[in-house]
Amino acid sequence: MKVPFLDLKAQHKGIKDEVERSLQEVMANTAFASGPFVQKFEDEFARFCGVKYCIAVNSGTSALHVALLAQGIQPGDEVITVPNTFIATTWAITYCGAKPVFVDVDPYTWLMNPDLIEQAITPKIKAILPVHLYGQPVEMDRINGIAKKHGLIVIEDAAQAHAATYKGKRVGNLGNTTCFSFYPGKNLGAYGEGGAVVTDDENIAGRIRILRDHGQSKKYCHDFVGYNYRMDGFQGAVLSVKLKYLQEWTDKRNDIARRYSEGLKDIDGLQVPYIRDDIVSAFHLYVIHTPKRDELMTYLQENGIAAGLHYPIPIHLQKAYKHLNQKKGDFPFAEKNAVQCLSLPMYADMTDEQIEMVIDSIG
Repeated sequence: MKVPFLDLKAQHKGIKDEVERSLQEVMANTAFASGPFVQKFEDEFARFCGVKYCIAVNSGTSALHVALLAQGIQPGDEVITVPNTFIATTWAITYCGAKPVFVDVDPYTWLMNPDLIEQAITPKIKAILPVHLYGQPVEMDRINGIAKKHGLIVIEDAAQAHAATYKGKRVGNLGNTTCFSFYPGKNLGAYGEGGAVVTDDENIAGRIRILRDHGQSKKYCHDFVGYNYRMDGFQGAVLSVKLKYLQEWTDKRNDIARRYSEGLKDIDGLQVPYIRDDIVSAFHLYVIHTPKRDELMTYLQENGIAAGLHYPIPIHLQKAYKHLNQKKGDFPFAEKNAVQCLSLPMYADMTDEQIEMVIDSIG
């Protein structure tokens, strides 16, 4: 038996008929670019998140970009974020002509450490961009409090946190603006690329709708520089089908994570995910940490178990950002995460045998 890191074929098999019917409806209505199927998903996802507005776009990267632009981030500004994330987080800042300013992460949660934010604030800092990494919500009350104190914007990167909750509230309803990715491997994944911004702010929602559609307030009337970031109808239709199952899939991920943690918690030198009492993780990824990461990953692969690295090079050490003049040792916990993290197989369709095989192979 083998255990893949992710099995989208198994997921598709369970919803195949519904998805095919939804795609047939899109074709029958020739609603290929934006249109009613995207609008339907926007309405449903806004309700799911507990907010007024959802604006669907063509990727999570685009969602972050237009959210920053809509909040007024511009060349010369600076935005606080973390170096242990997928690089799309900082691409969006860079696309605005702004500069990412990093703070280190907590060594237990591997999330943005609120204790370090205020010392990074300068007159150029305009926003904080926390990342709900691996599906675990950041301490949003503390971050929102710091932002309010200093007059800063908070834009959340929730690309991995669909259906996660913080103090009983779903991610998407914790601040002003939250960005999601619907890349196929995400907990709520499209059959291609996709993303969305959710907010309760009517003005921000309206500006994002214009930004995603070539800057048009109405057809052929372009109010400012915009982008072709629209979601296509097929993705909206697929996401509407899959959204109905998202909570069930999230519950299954949490059950798998519980079984992993129970089976692995007593292994010397291995750190299982630390989950705060005030959150429910989406467990997009189940990430362990060990100084013997590379050896363990090789062993698992040789025994038919796929594992992943999220992420092996922190952003401040990427060549693309060498102009920031940051070096190894600047963010020690993010760097420790990079060399010790190992993502185990995690998907709602895992069988009991697969789960036990992973645990037994590590134990």
